[in-house]
Amino acid sequence: MALSVDVSVEAAQEYQVQEISYDGQEIYTQPLSMSENLTKLAHKIDFGKVDDDSQDHLESTSNLSGEEQKELVTFQPSLWPWDSVRTKLRSALTEISVLLDVLNIAKEKRYMVLDPVSQDPPEVKNVAVLVAKKKGLVSAATIIQKGAERLRISQAEGKNRSLSDFHLELLNMRQKWRLRKQGNLILGDLSYRSVGSRFWQNGTFEVTKSEQSCTNVTPLSPGGPQVPRPSALKVNLPSELEGNSYIHVVIQKDTETIAAGDFTSPFISPIHSDSHWMNKLEGAQNVLFCKELFSQLAREAVQLQPSIPNLVVGNQITVSLFPGVQLCFSLCHLTAQDKNKATAVPAPLENKAVLEHSLYQLLREYHHQNIHFPTPHPVTGTLGVSKRRQIAGPEALDRTTLMESCKTTMYIIDTYASENKDPLIVAHWASLTSPTCSSVKINIMTHGYETIYRTPLVIHVERKTLKAVCRDGRVMNLSYEPQELTYLLMSQVSQHQVNAVQCLAKVMGWKVLSSSSHVGVGPVEPIGNASSVVMASSTGDRVIAIRCGPQTDIQVGVSSSPQEQDFYPSTLVRDRKWQNLSGSFREVALEKMEGKNFLNKMENLMACLTTC
Repeated sequence: MALSVDVSVEAAQEYQVQEISYDGQEIYTQPLSMSENLTKLAHKIDFGKVDDDSQDHLESTSNLSGEEQKELVTFQPSLWPWDSVRTKLRSALTEISVLLDVLNIAKEKRYMVLDPVSQDPPEVKNVAVLVAKKKGLVSAATIIQKGAERLRISQAEGKNRSLSDFHLELLNMRQKWRLRKQGNLILGDLSYRSVGSRFWQNGTFEVTKSEQSCTNVTPLSPGGPQVPRPSALKVNLPSELEGNSYIHVVIQKDTETIAAGDFTSPFISPIHSDSHWMNKLEGAQNVLFCKELFSQLAREAVQLQPSIPNLVVGNQITVSLFPGVQLCFSLCHLTAQDKNKATAVPAPLENKAVLEHSLYQLLREYHHQNIHFPTPHPVTGTLGVSKRRQIAGPEALDRTTLMESCKTTMYIIDTYASENKDPLIVAHWASLTSPTCSSVKINIMTHGYETIYRTPLVIHVERKTLKAVCRDGRVMNLSYEPQELTYLLMSQVSQHQVNAVQCLAKVMGWKVLSSSSHVGVGPVEPIGNASSVVMASSTGDRVIAIRCGPQTDIQVGVSSSPQEQDFYPSTLVRDRKWQNLSGSFREVALEKMEGKNFLNKMENLMACLTTC
């Protein structure tokens, strides 16, 4: 006989998987709260259904005597765990139904009409109302008179007193400096932390009310001289930020000073304790700025590892530019005690504006890097996506959109390549190089002479413009007009022919005498400029001149030395040595020469004209 064992079956304590994305990430469903779980279980209750077993049980208990019913009630177990909940909900439903009926009776007049109870109108006492209004007007007039009197007194005191108002001056300070209230103190901040500074020096200062009182100040006479009012604010600065600072720059060669100057305009005399709060704050911020800049320069000087080590000692940085030439940065800080000890204040040197701008830019770039971080690469993202594509985000163009935008460019290039067989034009499209534009690399080459010379051209097809990058690094911005791209290809083909002939001449042993990509003689080209090259054989007895334009045909001329025709000296020139000069150029009919293309014909021509 097998023993029966109760086994509890419970749901696993883990979230159910709702969805699995394409990258393998599982999205779980959130568990139900206690209120949501209670609502779910309550929906399973059928309040209109009464259990037959419970009715039979109630009928059987009604037939029992009183003592038996008490015993049964005492030991009767709960029929259903949610029985009490159902009972209370049914009672609540009954009460709501009754309330709804009462509201329907009160709202709809067909059930019952409610008439107000008639009451006697209250007796109106005009005298009491008049007295109450009079008291209210008197109290309002008293408040207005007191406020006007305060304004009159304040305006009169403002004309006669020489001390500024504390709150107005505090408002002026708050418009120019960062202030905050901490307890009963008013604190300000002079540092550059809001723009990305991480300097350790604390730039906090305290603002208090001046100890001077308006009662102790003699009023100014109307016709007397205007004396500046003393400030109602008092600024307490840290001892490290008192005084003035500037950076002294010196270039020395051995012991001789080549150049010297000061960075930031130094104050001639230190700031005193009775100076205005604006001057104090500007001087303190200047001290903080010079210290932070010197600290950054010292940090970079230590991190660099040149052949001659940099030297950072105290408030001086020594950098070796060349052997025997040193650049020295010195941080100078002057305080009131230094002024009392010193016999004379040194005169300020010339301020180096270029150096000042460079150091300002260096510190600003350092601050910018501290608060602008690159976008993190997503863990589930594909590898190889550039930063520019990540920044583009949802505005990036897909392959279909890029291909649609460059159909016109593709058609122009293919049409011109099919019409022009010499040289060959090969286009390589890369539609996914950038999320915002498409790129095409064009190689212009001559069949059979690919290894001698080729002209690359890169065109970026953007949404509104075309950007062409030539072989020599020139960048040209074009529109979507088909003629502009066609003219660019014609000009590149013309220059390719001339440059390829020069490379071929070096292989054949010929010398290039001159070459130009912008010929200023001859017929004017309707589009662009013509290119030319003049070459001579190794012995110098043959010279070839080539002129090629974007729209005109290629012209080739040959000159020989000595001249082939008989030389007849004139009455002035009697020596026959002048016959060795090159004669006039004779044009070569390229269409009658043998060769697959222009370079092949030029190779045959140079081979025929070369003499041992």
